[in-house]
Amino acid sequence: MRLSDKNIARSFPALITRQTAPDNLEFPFPSLDSFLTPNEQFFVRTHFEVPDLDASRWRLKVEGAVARPFDLGYQELVRMPARTTTALLECSGNSRVFLKPTELGIRWEQGAVGTAHWTGVPLVDILDRALLKPEAIEVILEGSDKGGFHPPHPKTPGVISYARSLPLDKAKQSDVLVAYQMNGEELSAEHGCPVRAVVPGWYGMASVKWLKRILVVDRPFRGFFQTFEYSTWLRQGGLPDLVPVTEIEVKAQIARPALNEVVPADANYRVFGAAWTGNGEVTTVEVSTDGGENWTRATLLDHSVRYAWRFWEHCWHTPAKAGRYTILARATDDQARTQPMERDEDRRDAVINHVQRIVVLVR
Repeated sequence: MRLSDKNIARSFPALITRQTAPDNLEFPFPSLDSFLTPNEQFFVRTHFEVPDLDASRWRLKVEGAVARPFDLGYQELVRMPARTTTALLECSGNSRVFLKPTELGIRWEQGAVGTAHWTGVPLVDILDRALLKPEAIEVILEGSDKGGFHPPHPKTPGVISYARSLPLDKAKQSDVLVAYQMNGEELSAEHGCPVRAVVPGWYGMASVKWLKRILVVDRPFRGFFQTFEYSTWLRQGGLPDLVPVTEIEVKAQIARPALNEVVPADANYRVFGAAWTGNGEVTTVEVSTDGGENWTRATLLDHSVRYAWRFWEHCWHTPAKAGRYTILARATDDQARTQPMERDEDRRDAVINHVQRIVVLVR
């Protein structure tokens, strides 16, 4: 079966187009109403054109600093012991529209994020089969998508494949998957068919789609998407050094009211949203309805699920006076990390978790 046959490719009418050729599509975050994001509403992030892959001919190579290099096919993979992990994926550029001054890159608002059940084989099981050599320190995940760049990326390499690496301790965590299902369905072409990586707790760039090779290495990977793209500045002794983007930062987002929404005056309005963090648990969400002067604790809904978002709500009695008002939300996790109020410019165009200002019109 050709899972990515263009005649049966999924369409995403509920998503917002942020870029075409390649397609980058955003979930309309104000419509958030379910814990699991339906597959057809899950955001789509692509760097190059979606590769046309045939599951019956797909092979995964495992090589590098291993004693037993091997490759396996799709049917062999799905016969291996499987695991299902619930995980949120967020593009590290999610909320880029809130950056000032404007940064280069796709102008995501709030919808480059979603939560799904992912089913596949733990990456560590594949690494154990290959027998890692003592010198192994990182695992490079390479996708089948490839292409070249044009301005605004001068002096970039020619045609390259998308690839990211994981340190060995992260790669060996049992919830890091080589996945072939999303919410109980085979992956669509846009979401990585036939097989992708899923790296819970890390930004989405680590969850390489259209996986074709696992390369174990004995030195840090310095690829384009590891050091040039998806990297931030870390100052050591006052000197800036580029480091790869990794763990998701704590964040709360307001789904309703939406940006620039008109809400009724002198009425009870349900402020609603979701909050998440990387490797931890959201413990508190606070809401301000006066631009940050005062804060009230919101109500956390349901129960906490590691690596997923948690919904929250707050009843706002809107002002009687018409006008423009600014709503804010901020989250704190169990490691005492709280969203910053201001943007750290050393994060370049990524890791956007500062408190977002949602302006609404009260009438």
